[in-house]
Amino acid sequence: MSAPAAPALAAVQRLRGPNNEGVLALILIGLVVVMSIASPAFFTLSTMFAIVRSSIVPLIFALGVLIVIISGGIDVSFAAIAIFAAYTTVRIAGAGLDLGLAGVFVVALALGAVLGLVNGAVIARFRLPTLIVTLGTQGIFKGALLTYVGSRYIADLPASMASVSTTNVVEISSGGRGAYLHVMAVPAILLCFAVAWMLRRTMFGRGIYAIGGDAEAARRAGFRVVRTQRWIYVLVGMMAAVGGMIYMIMGRSANPQDLVGGEMDIIAAVVLGGASIFGGRGSVLGTALGVLLVQVINNSLILAGVPSAWQRTAVGLLLIIGVGVQAVSAKRSVRRVRANDEEGVAA
Repeated sequence: MSAPAAPALAAVQRLRGPNNEGVLALILIGLVVVMSIASPAFFTLSTMFAIVRSSIVPLIFALGVLIVIISGGIDVSFAAIAIFAAYTTVRIAGAGLDLGLAGVFVVALALGAVLGLVNGAVIARFRLPTLIVTLGTQGIFKGALLTYVGSRYIADLPASMASVSTTNVVEISSGGRGAYLHVMAVPAILLCFAVAWMLRRTMFGRGIYAIGGDAEAARRAGFRVVRTQRWIYVLVGMMAAVGGMIYMIMGRSANPQDLVGGEMDIIAAVVLGGASIFGGRGSVLGTALGVLLVQVINNSLILAGVPSAWQRTAVGLLLIIGVGVQAVSAKRSVRRVRANDEEGVAA
């Protein structure tokens, strides 16, 4: 390689990012430009705020899924945990035990932690496949909710939750149209910073990457694999509970039939964001971009009048493309390492 080409290549690699965040950002910008040309109503502040609003709950779920995928696992029970924790909290608060906004979130977090611990204990203790375990607990949590907690649609939330249901952090009126950014965007953004800090700056975060790269190597390096795995699923359970509570607050109702069934959108967004389905790699920035991309695609299809069934098809196609790109990239890396080894032996 010539010397002048080296700085250009380094600049391209920096723009691309360690997990292809730059490529994803360019795709997102390109999609917004195309949709704005096709439909001038798309590129408005109200539409942008609507996309951000629709991204809040998926982003919180995606952060939890990101942690699990980096650790080399997969979790499909987070939606069941979210609806179990949030709906149960609404029932408790509605029965005269409303502890205020902070109090109901604490109750939901405790429930999410317990349910997450069930996942973590089974997976870490018996070393069972994470997909099978979380598929099983998904059915258990949903069945227990409908059997023992309730299956009734609740139209009136407790006062503590209803008080913030219509609160916006930004309100802009222009040309007879209003643009509103819901206040629940704030905790979602703070959670992004917290998870990014945990993954980058703490030993627990480094342990998650190490376990995802090679669990046995992580154990030999001194990481306590079983304990870390338990805490991963407790953390994911608590984040799912927060997502469930925010979903009910923004929807101003509680329905035990909601959320479960949309797991593929979340997993697709995390994989598109550069998280390796094989573990050991992923970032919060890439995940946030992946969530935004899926939401923009869904909104674009709605504006184009595409039936909802085709929206599911589009998300499924994105998931296959994301996994396929990762598989091809992994094969190329293996070939590159083998070629370097052969060159070293020949030298």
